[in-house]
Amino acid sequence: MNATATEQLPVVVIGAGPAGLAAAAHLTGRGLEPLVLEAGARAGAAVREWSHVRLFSTWGEVTDAAAEKLLAPTGWVKPEAKTYPTGGDWAEQYLQPLAEVLGDRVRLGARVTGVSRSGRDRIVDADRETQPFTVHVTSTDGREEKILAAAVIDASGTWALPSPAGGDGLPALGERAAADKISYRVPDLNDPATRARYAGKRTAVIGSGASAFTALASLADLAKSKDGAGTHTTWILRRGISGSTFGGGTADQLPARGALGLAAKAAVDEGHADAVTGFRTEAIERGEEGRLILGAEDGRRLDPVDEVIVLTGFRPDLSFLDELRLGLDERLQAPVELAPLIDPNQHSCGTVYPHGVNELSHPEQGVYLVGMKSYGRAPTFLALTGYEQVRSVVAAIAGDREAAERVELVLPETGVCGGAGLFDQPDTDETADGGGCCAPAPQLIQLGSTTAAPSCG
Repeated sequence: MNATATEQLPVVVIGAGPAGLAAAAHLTGRGLEPLVLEAGARAGAAVREWSHVRLFSTWGEVTDAAAEKLLAPTGWVKPEAKTYPTGGDWAEQYLQPLAEVLGDRVRLGARVTGVSRSGRDRIVDADRETQPFTVHVTSTDGREEKILAAAVIDASGTWALPSPAGGDGLPALGERAAADKISYRVPDLNDPATRARYAGKRTAVIGSGASAFTALASLADLAKSKDGAGTHTTWILRRGISGSTFGGGTADQLPARGALGLAAKAAVDEGHADAVTGFRTEAIERGEEGRLILGAEDGRRLDPVDEVIVLTGFRPDLSFLDELRLGLDERLQAPVELAPLIDPNQHSCGTVYPHGVNELSHPEQGVYLVGMKSYGRAPTFLALTGYEQVRSVVAAIAGDREAAERVELVLPETGVCGGAGLFDQPDTDETADGGGCCAPAPQLIQLGSTTAAPSCG
């Protein structure tokens, strides 16, 4: 197939979430034809699964400029910029209208099962870069088809693959057998059935990020309610507690995120949760009356609990990209040029440099992982980062290299210096002497400056 014919093909975008729909908006603005393939039944299907959770970013930080431009002629009015949407608000008031504007450029119930080069498996070099991409899709009715594409933007996220409880990255022994009492999502305690599941029960929450904070705060509220007597949480951390454990607090320029960490701290301080540190889960056993007993690698065993909530992060599904030549970091499963900027093994504050097409490119030209998926297993991704990524990537696809390499992003300072935390991290606060990488006072980070800006988001 010649270059002209390839250019007439659509750019396939995998996933109709925030980054995927933003990519489609940018492609449309550039005169390119997007085809968004969404496995779910509705746009923002993954976001809708945590519709009860309130974002720690405001409306002003979770919409994309190109998307707003596309929506404007429809009479769409952006919600108050300083208010905080829930996941459900985000899906219904922004993602759904955006998908409707894009019309038949968005296909629902279309699961991508494989991506390759037409007539070339990953071994073959000959004329590889002149061939279009071939995308295999399975519809909800089981029908299979092949779609040719000029480029592929994978914005499918990581929601479908939550990490397990096991401290070694594998499911703990007995974890699968105890699946009926284990959840990998923040519970919606406004749902009567879910509320009854946790009310008056002892629950173990495993994890140390924003999702764990949300669960701790929600369960503490349940414990203080009329129907929540006896509700108690055992909070399990793989690391120790330091000054950064609960996030940036008042130093976080995303105030709702700072407040979330403080709410989790209050749950512990008020006795609604007990923290167990340095606990790397090895086994989950059934005890009396079906309760669960968690055992650690160091031999410790916790008192029985009724439920376990595992919030240890997510990982990317790379299985359908196996025929492509991707350059991924062996630890984070993120693009090799991006990984050092976000790797908690190398520094405690994920120093985020300006990044776009250069950091997101792969040996296989024309394929990009964007949004949460671009971070692989690294935590703490902001919607603003994803919107800047797709702006840069789409500019590159359109042949506008100058715009692709230009950075148009300002990120808020997180005020967090703890990183993801390694198992041998000391329990003490190492930033008390002012030697930490994050300044205590809030400040905006202007990406694109000559000096690296400290950020953990």
